Parts: sequence; C-alpha cells; structure tokens
Amino acid sequence: MFNYEFLWALLVVLILISGFFSSSETGMMSINRYRLRNEVRKGDRRAKRVAMLLSRPDRLLGVILLGNTFANILASAIATILAVHYFGESGLIFSTIVLTIIVLIFAETAPKTMAALYPRRVAFFASNTLKILLKVLYPLVWVINITANAILKLFRINVATLQHEPLSVDEFRTLVSESTGKINANYQSMLLRILDLEGVTVENIMVPRADVCAIDLHD
Repeated sequence: MFNYEFLWALLVVLILISGFFSSSETGMMSINRYRLRNEVRKGDRRAKRVAMLLSRPDRLLGVILLGNTFANILASAIATILAVHYFGESGLIFSTIVLTIIVLIFAETAPKTMAALYPRRVAFFASNTLKILLKVLYPLVWVINITANAILKLFRINVATLQHEPLSVDEFRTLVSESTGKINANYQSMLLRILDLEGVTVENIMVPRADVCAIDLHD
C-alpha cells in the first residue's frame, strides 16, 4: 500500500525542513538590527529583504511556524506508519520517543544553536525562501495572523503599532564599550567622553587663573 523507501526519504526531508524553519526563526529574531540597517543604507539586497520580512514580525513568524508545524506533524504521521509497519502497534510508543529525540536534536537544538551563533548568515540564507513562501502561503498566513492579532488585542497589544525602541544613552555607552577591536581605541574613548559631557559642568573644564600660562596683551 505504501512505498516505505519513499516514506523513509520523506521523513528525512521533513526533519531537514523543520530544522530550516527552526534556524530561520532564531536567525531572523537574533540578527543585529543596527548592523542590518547600516547594510540596508549601503544598498545590500539581502539586507533589504531581511529588513522587509522583519518589518512585519507577525507575518514572518506566521509563515515560519506554519511550515515548521506542518513538517513536524507530517513527520509524526509518517513515523507512525513506519512504526506500525515494522513493529506493529507496540512500535507506536517507540516511534514517538525516537522521533521526539531526533526532532529535538536535528530539527530544534542544533539548528537553533547554529543560528544563534551565526544569525546574519542564516537570516540572509533563509530570507529568499521565506519571502517566496510568504507570497505563496499569504492567504493562510493572513487568516492565522488576523486570528492571533485579534487575541492579542484583547490584551491591548496592537501589532501594527509596535516599533523598535531607540537606544538610550546608557545602552549606547554599553554598545560603544563592547565594540573593542571593531573601532579605533582612540575613537572609542572619544565617543565615551562625548557621552559623559552631559554630566560635565563649566567648573570641571575651567583652568584656575593661577595655573593659566598667559601674557599681557599690552606686551
């Protein structure tokens, strides 16, 4: 009734697909937004594509979770068919345990860890596929988003008005402090001193008259 060799191959493909969506989610959400904006200003097409997808995170997450959920559920169904074929009904528990371990390792933990370490590479790699899938699956994604956003509105969360918060002075100071090795040390020190200017008074920068080296203008 079933081509079991094909089902084994399809199971492997589905696990890989699930891993792709898992890594895409982590990579997209972990990418450095400020570096991304800088690359967008420089005209990088991949950066523009990622920025476009991130402009509506509800739609992006909708298509990612839709693909990931579909792949995992179909993989579970195929694993059940294979378990029943080879081990009978007693194989259902075995297949559930084995598939859970495989999914956790190869479709969740490993892909997400890789994406957390290299978010830019993963996001750029996945962006074109996600853009195509978003266009193809848009009606279904739209229905899912409308429903989810309606639920969020019950908690007074409006997805359409959410914006990224700008950096505060303290956050920018931390960012500059942690950029050691990426910018010149003198520039780094200068930027940090500029940030401290708001707390500097005239008294702090004045030179006492007794310490001033000067000549009389009449001389």
